[in-house]
Amino acid sequence: MKEALWWHTEEDGRILCTLCPRFCRMGEDQAGFCYIRKNIGGKLYSLGYGTSTGFAIDPIEKKPLNHFLPGSEILSFGTAGCNLGCRFCQNWSISKAKLDEANSLGASPEKIVQLAKRNRVPSIAFTYNDPVIWGEFVIDISRRAREQGLKSVMVTAGYITPEARPEVYRYIDAANVDLKAFTERFYHKITFSHLDPVLDTLKWLKHETDIWFEITNLMIPGENDDPDETKRLCDWVMQNLGESVPLHFTAFHPDFKMTDKPRTPAATLQGARRIALAAGIKFCYVGNVVDDEGQTTYCPACKSVLIRRSWHDVLEYNLDGDRCGCGARIAGVFANGSQFKPRRGAPRRPLN
Repeated sequence: MKEALWWHTEEDGRILCTLCPRFCRMGEDQAGFCYIRKNIGGKLYSLGYGTSTGFAIDPIEKKPLNHFLPGSEILSFGTAGCNLGCRFCQNWSISKAKLDEANSLGASPEKIVQLAKRNRVPSIAFTYNDPVIWGEFVIDISRRAREQGLKSVMVTAGYITPEARPEVYRYIDAANVDLKAFTERFYHKITFSHLDPVLDTLKWLKHETDIWFEITNLMIPGENDDPDETKRLCDWVMQNLGESVPLHFTAFHPDFKMTDKPRTPAATLQGARRIALAAGIKFCYVGNVVDDEGQTTYCPACKSVLIRRSWHDVLEYNLDGDRCGCGARIAGVFANGSQFKPRRGAPRRPLN
């Protein structure tokens, strides 16, 4: 464990954690909502520092990121705990676990960077549970990764305070932010959090950083899949973030405390994609279903296929750097075309 950042002691002796908008107050030997930030001896400690619940080599499209080094692989890992309480959590065995209950592995920032280099992947993803709650670990890993020429990716709900954001994201190159819904009712009742701090993080990423980011909306039948809500979400993105931020609509499957809902129909995702495109969003994708059209990147200018995907596999790649053959520039971070080797259904490979 490591002494945490972003906290202070209040007049009654309790510690106030200022990392996320939950602002947990902890007495002696108490942990916050996330489980892994704890008051020990009058100081706040990050219990998740230097630990992991597992590592994997993933396609970057699984994060999902479609405009950040598409077709590349990424070293993925997480810790335990979470600062949200999503009833539908798809990673609940990790996010709802306390550290001493998880199958934790010791891993220093140096070892994680070396693991990525040994496996010849260009990026490291902080994922599975929300990396905001282990921000100190994120900072140290991403700083060392940048020194070694590697990229760092946050997969996050974006629930973080303005105080902590600049430090946690200082060495981050890309992020996927999970915009879980577009109503305060959903956030309050189903995630035990609030919508406005997430929207504030998205605006901050766009207007105050150079970090590439994409947005994911997991569509749950009867909860956040109303076309009017989708239209409001898309209009907000257009007005506040612009037309070139990729938006992913992904399918829900019953899990954790929301097993009474059906899987999201593919037609719901396809309808949401049509709404987004009609609103003016240039790049919109569907996920967790087989939909080659909804997973393919098209040139907004000439409509030609730039990157054809099937699930997480790249089948065709027609970009030269960030340019279409027609000369149009495509928003994102892309490898030099001459260096790109498409991943065509390659099996998941073990860590070395």
